[in-house]
This record gives sequence, structure tokens and C-alpha cells, in this order.
Amino acid sequence: MQVVLRQDVESLGLRGEVVNVARGYARNYLLPRGLAEVATPGLVRELERRDEQRARHEAQSVEEAQAIAKRLEAAELRFDVSAGPTGSLFGSVTATNVADRLWEDHKVRIDRRKIAMDSIKRIGRYTVPIEVFGEVGAELRLAVVPEGGELPSEEELAAAAAAEAAETSAAAEEHEAAEQAVAHAIAGEEPADELGPAVPNAAEEDAATGESAASAGSAVDEPVE
Repeated sequence: MQVVLRQDVESLGLRGEVVNVARGYARNYLLPRGLAEVATPGLVRELERRDEQRARHEAQSVEEAQAIAKRLEAAELRFDVSAGPTGSLFGSVTATNVADRLWEDHKVRIDRRKIAMDSIKRIGRYTVPIEVFGEVGAELRLAVVPEGGELPSEEELAAAAAAEAAETSAAAEEHEAAEQAVAHAIAGEEPADELGPAVPNAAEEDAATGESAASAGSAVDEPVE
């Protein structure tokens, strides 16, 4: 079914886009959480009208685009965000957020689909390529800063990222070990290093018994001097 996204949704689309999704995914996740609404014909027409209005504020010529690109190159957008001790965001900064901030702070209208960025999920400084008009582009600088504070140094940011990566790796290894233990339990097996002494099979037992009997027989048959 078709829905209109009310917010950016990772790996699905940006706010205001019309996307096709499974009916169950829409009814059980997107709609109850307010992330989307059903794409009725009236709503789609309204979105198209808004896009046309926004397009009038975008660059209409190379010269105008070059002037806008110069303004963007000189700007830096700051986003104050909630973040954890290792620098991970409680949320993300998306292309829609950047487009909204450009309009709010600089009255520059850029289609969010022309902002080449993935969702930002860590504090830090970023440079984002933007297509302004045709082949005219710009590099926009972003500062994603912990709420109520300032950005740590590059060394501190790198150390925090490394610490989080180590924690994630350790958690993944622990999860994998737990899954293997469950799989062994379901199969009625035990890990190799926990098995007891090897138990000989029936053939080995028969062979050993035969050898013992043969040895005993030889000892009895030998003449006594």
C-alpha cells in the first residue's frame, strides 16, 4: 500500500515522500507510531502543490546557483543534539533536518533529495555535498554538538568512537556465543571442550575383547618346562 512519510525513516525514505510498503508494516508500525499516513489522492495533490511552491524558491539559473553555493560554502550549520557518553546520538540528523535548517537560518531552499548524506548518528564535524543547480554544487559544513556542550577534540572523538566499536564487537561476540550455546542445547550436544573422555564404540570394544582372549589362550597353550 502507498503511504506518505511524516518523518524520515531509515532505509525507507524522507519526510513527505510517497512510498510503497507492505500493508502489515504500515498498519502495525508506521501508522500507529505517526511515522506515516495513508496516501489519499487529496494528500498526494497537496504534497505536489507544496513541492511546486518550494521549487520556486530554489535556484533557477547557473548564476543564481553560484551565488547560493558561495553562501553555503561560507556557512556552518550547528545541530545541538542529545547524545550518550560515547558520542552516539539519541536519534539522528538527516537530509530533511539540513534542508529545514538551511531555510530557517539562511532562507536558502534546497531539495532534501539533493543533499548527499546518510543519517548522522554521532557527534562530530561533517562536510556534506549539495547539488544546487545542474552541475553547480557546494560543500556544506555541519557541526553536530552534544546538547548543552561543545564538541570534544578530534582525538577525543576518535577515542570515543573506538571505545564504542570495541563495546559493540564484544556484545556481538557474546551474543554469538549465547546463540551457539542455545543451538547446542537444542541439539542435545555439548561444546567439544566440555566433553568427557572418549567412549570406545562397539567395534573397538569387540576388537579389544578378541585381542585379550587371544592373549589368554596363547598363555594357556604354552608348554610348561
